[in-house]
Amino acid sequence: MVLWRGWFSGAVLAGSMALAACAAAAAPPVLEGVPRFAHIFVIVEENKDFDQILGGVDAPNIARLAKAYGNATRFFGEVHPSEGNYVALLGGDTNGIHDDDPWYCKPGTTEPTCAGAGKEANYGDHTVYGPGLSDQLLTAGLTWKAYLENLPAPGSLAFIASDPSLDDGTTKTALYAAKHAGFVNFASVQSDPHREDHLVGFDRLEADLKSGHLPRFALIVPNQCNEMHGLVGSRVPPDCVASNKPGLIRRGDAEIGRLVAELQATGAWKGRDNVAIILTFDEGAGGERSGCCAVTPDAPSNFGGGHIPTIVITNHGPRGLADDTPYNHYSLLRTIEDAFGIGEHLRHAADTDKGVVPMTRLFGGS
Repeated sequence: MVLWRGWFSGAVLAGSMALAACAAAAAPPVLEGVPRFAHIFVIVEENKDFDQILGGVDAPNIARLAKAYGNATRFFGEVHPSEGNYVALLGGDTNGIHDDDPWYCKPGTTEPTCAGAGKEANYGDHTVYGPGLSDQLLTAGLTWKAYLENLPAPGSLAFIASDPSLDDGTTKTALYAAKHAGFVNFASVQSDPHREDHLVGFDRLEADLKSGHLPRFALIVPNQCNEMHGLVGSRVPPDCVASNKPGLIRRGDAEIGRLVAELQATGAWKGRDNVAIILTFDEGAGGERSGCCAVTPDAPSNFGGGHIPTIVITNHGPRGLADDTPYNHYSLLRTIEDAFGIGEHLRHAADTDKGVVPMTRLFGGS
């Protein structure tokens, strides 16, 4: 009997060790100490400095989230104005873009909407022909969407779209602007036969939140009233007028509070898998050129886009963490790649020797 018990104990131990070995073999690799994530949602706001948002009283929701979760206190943009920063976040380089001309603009273009083509030195092709984050995700078998408020139709490559109640016939009243869409600058997205499944409006966001069928990665961009950008026109609401900075911040902060609350109400957020909501901005205000991490101060683009707020909100990660490591959109891209198990980093996201490092602590890693 004793011999039988010894055999049984040994068999149980051996079986337990075998199961542990199988579990270890099946566990996804951890890259650069960043835990694996099931979902990552990136919300982008516009044109505000760190101190404007977190040093004032007009953004109580963002201030609350920064205090409760992870605050990247030294996070920077790459360029002014907006468009190049979205391209940097999704592709690891500004692609030489230092204006807000449409994605179809190229050097020498005479299209009236490509205003910079005829007057800017070092004018860059506004379409990126190399891989972007969307290509990496699809290669890895991961789903993605860009939720773009007031996008005129799923898959649309429109330059701008206006609400008729606001429209005065100029770009200054456009609620939707492709310069803030990011993914539309990539040739692989432009030619994607399933583009209408990836570039969608906020109506699809509400439906996906309700159904729980959420993509693994999502870029969420409110319209130009709700992202703190602002408009100019006689019909524009007072809290969307570009010169009304406090009103814009309060309106954008309310939108952030709503979006984050809806994401945190999902089954994904309440589940066991890791989920992250990142709130960031494209650039700082006023053309200030502070930057970090693989930027080139004397270049026509990629010179530094100012000190901007970036908050990392995770369901199982740190609470009350302020991280003063220098980061930028290249750092965020690198972290997203790591979090999804993508070992290859795009362009400047790979520039470890130039200070680009993953945001490991903010994502709950060691």
